[in-house]
Amino acid sequence: MSARVERPAGPHINFPLAIVAQMMPRRFPFDPLAWGQDIARQFGDIAHYQLGPLHVYQVTHPDMARQILVEQADKFHKPRLLKRAFAPFAGDGLLTSDGALWKQQRKLIQPAFHQAQLARYANEMVTRALHMIDEFGHDRVVEIQAAMAQLTLGIVVKCLFSADVTREAPEVGRLMTAVLDAANYRLNSALRFPSWVPTSRNRREKRALARLDEILEAAIVARRASPDPSDDLLSTLLSALDEDSGAQMSNRQLRDEMMTLFLAGHETTATALTWTWYLLARHPEVEAKLSNELERVLHGRPPAVSDLPNLPYTEMVARETMRLYPPAPGVAREPIEDVEIGGYLVPEGSLITVNTYALQRDRRFFDDPERFDPQRFARGWEERIPRYAYLPFGGGPRVCIGNGFAMMETRLVVATMAQQIKLSLEPDQHVVPVQLVTVRPRDGIRMKLKRRGAP
Repeated sequence: MSARVERPAGPHINFPLAIVAQMMPRRFPFDPLAWGQDIARQFGDIAHYQLGPLHVYQVTHPDMARQILVEQADKFHKPRLLKRAFAPFAGDGLLTSDGALWKQQRKLIQPAFHQAQLARYANEMVTRALHMIDEFGHDRVVEIQAAMAQLTLGIVVKCLFSADVTREAPEVGRLMTAVLDAANYRLNSALRFPSWVPTSRNRREKRALARLDEILEAAIVARRASPDPSDDLLSTLLSALDEDSGAQMSNRQLRDEMMTLFLAGHETTATALTWTWYLLARHPEVEAKLSNELERVLHGRPPAVSDLPNLPYTEMVARETMRLYPPAPGVAREPIEDVEIGGYLVPEGSLITVNTYALQRDRRFFDDPERFDPQRFARGWEERIPRYAYLPFGGGPRVCIGNGFAMMETRLVVATMAQQIKLSLEPDQHVVPVQLVTVRPRDGIRMKLKRRGAP
C-alpha cells in the first residue's frame, strides 16, 4: 500500500498571531507540554501543522516511534532547528552531530560508559549524596531542584572529568538555566532572533557560555598538566586518536563534547531526582514501600552498586517518575529524503517529533496514566508495555549514551538519601511542569527536610 500524499490532520496556526504572542509572553503564555498533549488527543497518532515555512509532524504511537528511531534511522538527521538552538553551547558535540563525525565521537566516548567503568563511579555518587545530607542539617526548607542540580553537577564533573567544582556549583546552576532558557526559546519560538542579536536573553546566554567555557578550560588545562594518570572520560578524549589520520581531537571538538556531557550529565538526572522527591512526598504509601525495601536490604548502611539488583522497587520508582516526567519531553528528527511514516509521506526537510511526554501519558499503553504507580514496572514490564511506548532516553542507534550512568545515579542517590531524610512539600505551592529543554518545575519546589530518627 503506497503512502498517502495528503498531510495528516492537525491544528491551524496563525503565524502573525503566534509572533505577537511570542512578543507578549505574559499576556499569551505558551505551554509546549500541554500543547503536545492536546494535539495528540485531538488529532491522533500522527498530526501535522505548519509554522511559517516549517512543516511539523508530531508522532505519538510506539510503532511510528520505532519506524523513525530504529527501522529507518539512517533516513533521518538531527533537525537543523535543534542544531541552531543548541549550537552556541553544544557546537558539534554528540547532541547535534551527524554522520561520520557522530559515529567517530560516539565510538571514542562509549568506553567511559561501559558497565565496568560505571561501577567505578558508584562510590562517588553515594559519597556526595551523604555529604549533601550532612550539609542539609535538620528541619530545614530547601529548593530541591537547585539542591539536586548542585549534587549531580558535582558527581558528573568528578566522575567524568576528575575535577571538583563544589564552590562553583551554585553559579553553574544559574549559568545552565540561562543557557537552557535561550535554547528553549529558539526551539519554540515562531520568530527566532539569531544568537548575535543583542537581546537581553542572548546577552545572558553569551555571558553564561563565556563563564562555562572558563570552567571547562580550567579542567582541561589542569588535566594536561597533571602527571598522574586518571581513568575518566576527559583522559579518554585527550588520548583518543582518529583511526584514519592519527590526529588528536581538536580543542574545539573536545570543548563541544565536554559541554554536551556537562549539561546532559547533570541537568537530566537533577530533574529526575527532583520529580522523584515531589512524587514520593505526594504518595506516602509509595514512600513507605520504598523505605521498607531499603531497610530490609541495606539495614541503614549506604548502598553499593552490588546492592542495586536487590532494590527492584527503587528502580520501579525511578522508572515511573521518568514516565510521568521524562528528562527530555520529545525526540526530534529531520528526514534527509522523503519517508513514509504511519501511512503518510513526510517530505525531506520537515521536522518530525516523537512526543514522549504525551506518549508516556497515553491511556492505551498505561492504565490510569496520570497516576503515579511504580508497580507498572514490576518484573516483566518489558512484555506488558509496548517497546517504544516508554522512551525516557530515546531509542535506536542514538539512544542516550549516558542512560546507564543516569539510572545508576538516580537509584543510588534515592537509596542513600531516602534512608536518612524525609522530604515534605511546603504549603501554598502550585507545582507546574514546564519545558525548558528538560521538563522542570516552573518555579522550583520548596520542600521541608527532616532527618529520620531525629528527635
